[in-house]
Amino acid sequence: MCAFLCGAPLAIEAPQAAKLYRIDVLDVVGAASNEANLSAFRQGLRELGYVEGQNLVIEYRSADGRAERFPDLATELVRLKVDVIVTRGTSAALGAKHVTETIPIVMASSGDPIFAGLVASLARPGGNVTGLHVIVPPQLAGTRLQLLKEVMPGLSRVGVLLDSGDVYSRLMMREIERVAHAIGVQLQSVDARRPADFERAFEAAILDRVDALITVEGVLTVTDLTRIVDFAAMGRLPAIYGLREFVEAGGLMAYGTDLRDLFRRSATYVHRILQGAKPADLPVEPPAKFELVINLKTAKALGLTIPPSLLRRADHVIQ
Repeated sequence: MCAFLCGAPLAIEAPQAAKLYRIDVLDVVGAASNEANLSAFRQGLRELGYVEGQNLVIEYRSADGRAERFPDLATELVRLKVDVIVTRGTSAALGAKHVTETIPIVMASSGDPIFAGLVASLARPGGNVTGLHVIVPPQLAGTRLQLLKEVMPGLSRVGVLLDSGDVYSRLMMREIERVAHAIGVQLQSVDARRPADFERAFEAAILDRVDALITVEGVLTVTDLTRIVDFAAMGRLPAIYGLREFVEAGGLMAYGTDLRDLFRRSATYVHRILQGAKPADLPVEPPAKFELVINLKTAKALGLTIPPSLLRRADHVIQ
């Protein structure tokens, strides 16, 4: 299925030079926090023949961490009659779908779109929503624990920061529990469902004397990633996350979906729709690339030595 959209679109026609298309990106975080992904999206569009100011206008709207704002933001886009809405996160896609059944919506990344009611199926979405999802194999969560164990051979107790009310978080937690049992590590659930829960959750983790932390990615954790990284630093807790952005903000390690690749690939969806394809007929695709990112500066501050074998496997190392 991925060959349908992932590769170079050899037979795709060039965009019409006389037409000025309007694309709007709807996200939970501000543009500055999302710049790397937006750059990948723009690059994908340029490779397909789109030039901002000539045949393309890209605008950006952020909910500033408040998912309840998405329907109002999307309503504004409907009034402006944009050609395509590009969303990041399930809440953004749901907010857009709630207010329009006609404007095409391309998910640059989303949780489980079937469970959320965004599409009828991955193969044939059946409505005005298509794009890419970030549902990774649950085994990936267990791999994060194994990576921590490589860095800290004496690891015995690990906190898992998650939203226990989220289905995806619970699936990931079950896999972490399976691996923890196999390698003799105890787990402590660190539950946070609202931003106000973070301070209490981290205090509980420190009081429980966890050796390290695993963060399960979600809307809440992505929105407050800097705060989470700062909490981990203050508690001198080595932590592994699901997204590169955490490591760029000062976190120790990340292993998960390459969001830049998803945003680049979403440009192909946008192009096909602008050329007449219907979202209902474009399959929703999974992540194709995963990345391991390590921050050596953070490792040094924590008094940790990253094994050379792990450094060789890393896709990116921040000095």
